[in-house]
Amino acid sequence: MKRKKDHFLGYVRKDGQVGVRNYLLMLSGTLYANTICERIAQMMPDTIPIIHPLGRCQVMPDLKMTFKCLVGHGKNPNAGAVIVVDHYKEEGCTADEIAHEIAKTKKPVAVVNIQRSNGTINATRDCMNYGLDFLRQISDMRREEIHAKNLLFGVNCGTSDTTSGLSSNLATGECVDIIVGKGGRALQAETTEMMGGEEFVVKKCVNEKVAKKLLKLIRQREQDAIDAGCDLRGSQPTGDNILGGLSSIEEKSLGAIKKGGKSKIVGVVGHNDPIGKKSGLYIMDSPGHGGESITGIASAGSQIMAFSTGGCHTINHPLMITIRLSGNKKSIQRMESTTEVDVSDMFEGTTVKEAGRRLYQEVLDTASGKMTKAEILKEYNAFAINRIGPSV
Repeated sequence: MKRKKDHFLGYVRKDGQVGVRNYLLMLSGTLYANTICERIAQMMPDTIPIIHPLGRCQVMPDLKMTFKCLVGHGKNPNAGAVIVVDHYKEEGCTADEIAHEIAKTKKPVAVVNIQRSNGTINATRDCMNYGLDFLRQISDMRREEIHAKNLLFGVNCGTSDTTSGLSSNLATGECVDIIVGKGGRALQAETTEMMGGEEFVVKKCVNEKVAKKLLKLIRQREQDAIDAGCDLRGSQPTGDNILGGLSSIEEKSLGAIKKGGKSKIVGVVGHNDPIGKKSGLYIMDSPGHGGESITGIASAGSQIMAFSTGGCHTINHPLMITIRLSGNKKSIQRMESTTEVDVSDMFEGTTVKEAGRRLYQEVLDTASGKMTKAEILKEYNAFAINRIGPSV
């Protein structure tokens, strides 16, 4: 179907959000429900499992973080319907409590408790019955032509090298500026990867209040490492960054912050928190760990993201569609099956605007249904809930 300029084909949800996929989401509430979620996803089409090792025996701040994260994924507009599965009952993060929050989006939601179903076999049967009904409902939905202003565009990077800040991060930043310029929103995370580049990100903040909040979060991330008795600069840059030629966290940060382009930073939020409705660039507080930062972006409702990678990372979020791009020609040739967009020609004369426009077109095409390589390979490896306390 031919689209109007600056439009994509998406699924309009009852709460006004727009999905770029129409998945049945099998959402595990706890470690012991993981197998059932994976089993149902294997048996039913267009079904995605989100699994994790948490949901029990966590100190309260951690349990709240898990709850926020799971609810955020259930609310993500790429999920057309959700089945929440848990094993017993952990007050503060039960499947019933998670489903109650997700139901506010008016999408179909069901709860299956393995204990209440009298065991794994019966719980699997209950999930299949709900899945049969839900997939019949959502499969009747049709894509509609939607303006790009309805995108919440996530940006992240990993396995960065000396090409990242000179090519793929710049192209991503240009794409951010295009989407924000159309009235959309973008979301950048990885607070630790702003250290050393504070003066540059502060200049982009829309006002002093936003700037002070961002600076406070950056300093707190470093202080947390100091309080833990370690030097953050011992783990940042990472081993693959060093192999790629990056010498310090400052050098890494100066390349990483370019993913946000020239757009004004209009808001700063905590990890796994929703963002505002105002058009512009938002910053989410998160560690530099790719799985955790990407998971936070998906929790906020991002439908699609660009992951800039020098060494061609295999990362892919199960629910939020992940487009990988690189400017390292050798890495792309070596890791061809993990990269969607090649911007290595930026070193041969292609301008930042041209590369950014190419990525923007890929975003619209992918949002309209074009599959990423990771989707085709079912390579779901980037769901990780941020932990802030010990197991108890």
